[in-house]
Formats: sequence, structure tokens, C-alpha cells
Amino acid sequence: MPTETTTKRGRPGYDQQSVLRIAVDVFNRHGYDATSMGILAENLGISKSAIYHHVPSKGDLLKLALDHALGGLEAILEEPAATSGPADARLEFVLRQTIAVLVDRLPFVTLLLRLRGNTEIERDALERRRAFDHKVAALISAAREDGSLRQDIDPRTVTRLLFGTINSIVEWYKPGGSLSPEKLADDVITMAFDGLHTAA
Repeated sequence: MPTETTTKRGRPGYDQQSVLRIAVDVFNRHGYDATSMGILAENLGISKSAIYHHVPSKGDLLKLALDHALGGLEAILEEPAATSGPADARLEFVLRQTIAVLVDRLPFVTLLLRLRGNTEIERDALERRRAFDHKVAALISAAREDGSLRQDIDPRTVTRLLFGTINSIVEWYKPGGSLSPEKLADDVITMAFDGLHTAA
């Protein structure tokens, strides 16, 4: 009696979002440039042709991932609390929400922060990121001008240190650990606005 052989084409149940999540993890581990569709297929447990069922190319996966990261950040600046009120309050809101987006979309923001600008997709994303950074820098300048932030530190230094602190979170923060996203944001804001000295 002949036996029937079944060939497994890959793990079932993938949709575009699940493919994207795994692709972002692979990009972050291997680097986007070093990741081939073959490597992606191996990590997904499906064939390369099956990936093309979900997205036309590796570049499309990158664009989807970067849009997810940048869309979250750009939406912050449209919130009422970011557009009205005292400059320092708007700045605090934007910084808190930036941390919230970073934690919520950690792999995607990690990918954004590691871009090298080697492709048109990467360069477009970096331009959007710079536009976001410039708007936050403008908030810092506005808060300095109205006297709510100290004026003896160069605003460019303040901007770089703030972004450096927040961006570093992707390298060490572990979601689900003892440090909640809310406490993380509180700690960053306290350090940024009040420093490390104890209250007088």
C-alpha cells in the first residue's frame, strides 16, 4: 500500500504583522544590510516565496517597520498637550510620550535608531526623525526663552543629552521587568528637570 508523503511548507498562521515582527527582530540581530530574504525565511520557517506573499521585498518590510516607529513619535506632536500650554509642560509631555512609544514599540524604534542611511528608505526615515528632533529642540528653546528652563547650558547640548538619554533606553530596558514604563518616564523626567541633587 503506497504511503503518502506530506511536505511541510512552513509554520502556518503568519500574517503580515507577524512576519513584520519577526523580520524586525532579525534586522536588529543581524543588521538590515546583512539580512537576506533567505535568512528571513529561515527564521520564519517558511519559504522565500511565502514571504513574497506578504510583502514585495525586504525594503517593504523595512519601510513598514520604520513607519510604525515614526508614526508613533510623530503622533505625539499632534496631541493637544504638545501644542498648547506652557513650553516646559509641553516638553515634559512630549518626552514622557516619547518614552512610552519607545517602550511600546521597542524593536521598531531600536531599528530606527540603528539606521545607517544606506538606502532611500533609510534616508527618508532619518529625515523624518530629524524633523521630530528639531520640533523637540524648538520646545526646549521656547522653555528657555520663557524662563522655565535654565539658560546657562547651550540648548544644543541640552537637546543632545536629552535625546542621548532617551535613545539609550533601547539598549538596556527590558519590558516586563521590575521597572515599569511609567516609573522609567518619571525617573528620566526627574533627572532631566530636577537633576540628581536632593530637594533643598
